[in-house]
Amino acid sequence: QVQLVESGGGSVQAGGSLRLSCAASGAIFSINHMGWYCQAPGAQRELVADIIVGGSGNYADSVEGRFTISRDDANNMVYLQMNSLKPEDTGVYYCSEDVRTGAARPSRQYWGQGTQITVCS
Repeated sequence: QVQLVESGGGSVQAGGSLRLSCAASGAIFSINHMGWYCQAPGAQRELVADIIVGGSGNYADSVEGRFTISRDDANNMVYLQMNSLKPEDTGVYYCSEDVRTGAARPSRQYWGQGTQITVCS
């Protein structure tokens, strides 16, 4: 069983910064893809940033230049550094990872429980 747990969320004033962390635990052999998603009030869940092993971050147009995704494969961690936050960034943020639980097994997508980010003007 694989579990993802987000941390670092909360409330912040516009222009401030937050750093989200997502820790993966369980029977993990490797993690190919890591991503952060946001579900704003009244909207569907959308990809914010993602990264594959050995690659660089990919970002939604709305956050490019402000957010940075990074991964620490040695510790099964993915981070989202969020700078210059705007009220429009408010929403529930989820981490999602494609995890292999064995060398001969295909990857499977797992989701965290989500963490609330509120940006106040």
